Amino acid sequence: MFLPSDLKNQSAEEKANAERKKAYVRIEEWALGLIPESIRTGVQISVQEVVCGDPECAPIDTAVAVLFPRGGRGMMGLPMEAKDVQQNDLKESFPTQEVLMKWSRGEEADWPPDEDFEEDDDDNGQQRMPQLRFQIGQSVECRVGPDPVTGWARGVIDMLWYREPGWPANSWAPYKITLENGKSIFAPADLEHVIRATKP
Repeated sequence: MFLPSDLKNQSAEEKANAERKKAYVRIEEWALGLIPESIRTGVQISVQEVVCGDPECAPIDTAVAVLFPRGGRGMMGLPMEAKDVQQNDLKESFPTQEVLMKWSRGEEADWPPDEDFEEDDDDNGQQRMPQLRFQIGQSVECRVGPDPVTGWARGVIDMLWYREPGWPANSWAPYKITLENGKSIFAPADLEHVIRATKP
């Protein structure tokens, strides 16, 4: 059957999006299974592909964020597209039980260890990052708990494309936010169920 080229492209894009979503679900299930059952309740796993601005790294990384009900959170990056991630890839990059326990208590813990980390002052990579929905200074609501209605806290965006020293090279969180209670957190993904505009 003959299809115009634009319809073929659209069909290919829809197929790629469906494959990507299926991979996200698969990675989320694997990640949840790696978290000890005693601290698994209420944990949110967010998976998102991010464009890497460094020409020496994979063009697309898969970022996996773990968010605990008490506010502890962390992120790891895998240097491949989501569809290419295997269970062993995730296991090798996943935090230790000690780190997961700290996050579950709302404590900070670096992952991965930053022994070999070198701060990169070159912002050129950020210039090629995807466009975000919110800007610095904008008031937002962040998901900080498991309840879909009450598990939100208001704050203001401090920084775009934030990273911490212990994170893998070229892994970024879209936003760093200061909440109304003074606590600083990061949003691991620019998704409506993670961060949204403040409701009037």
